[in-house]
Amino acid sequence: MRGRNTNGSSRRVTGALILTLSAAVVAFGMAGCGGKNNNAAPTTSSGASPTSTSSTPSTPSTTSTTSTGAQFDIGNTINYGSLGTTKTLDCGDGKSLNVGGNDNTLTVKGTCETVSIGGAGNKITIDKVDKQLNVVGFNNTIAYKDGNPKVDNLGSGNTINKAS
Repeated sequence: MRGRNTNGSSRRVTGALILTLSAAVVAFGMAGCGGKNNNAAPTTSSGASPTSTSSTPSTPSTTSTTSTGAQFDIGNTINYGSLGTTKTLDCGDGKSLNVGGNDNTLTVKGTCETVSIGGAGNKITIDKVDKQLNVVGFNNTIAYKDGNPKVDNLGSGNTINKAS
């Protein structure tokens, strides 16, 4: 697929990027179907270079050590999308989480009510999932430490395990 940028030159958009954007749109769109929160504002965080680490969270509930990601909190749902980040997210005590993107390494603290993951090549470790874990992407590695969620693996090549 080819597109043109503002100066007229051609650029190639890869299928992986389209898949990532589609997964992010699905994840973010599904979250918007819940309760109304007129005060929700998107937040973005920009991390340090890949060889350094950050000890100061960029927002109260997240820290980032590489690349840039976008987090949108809508009601009681955290929506996170990024490419190639290492990040800690916090579900607190019962928020839901939607993740879209590729090649992220995420650590999710707290208890998530539901988790939905799209994209490819993500490595995600979750403290606890209460009700539902949906994985719709490809080649993701998901481990949850606690909980007994209903697990739906709707993608391909995913590894989903309860960690001991």
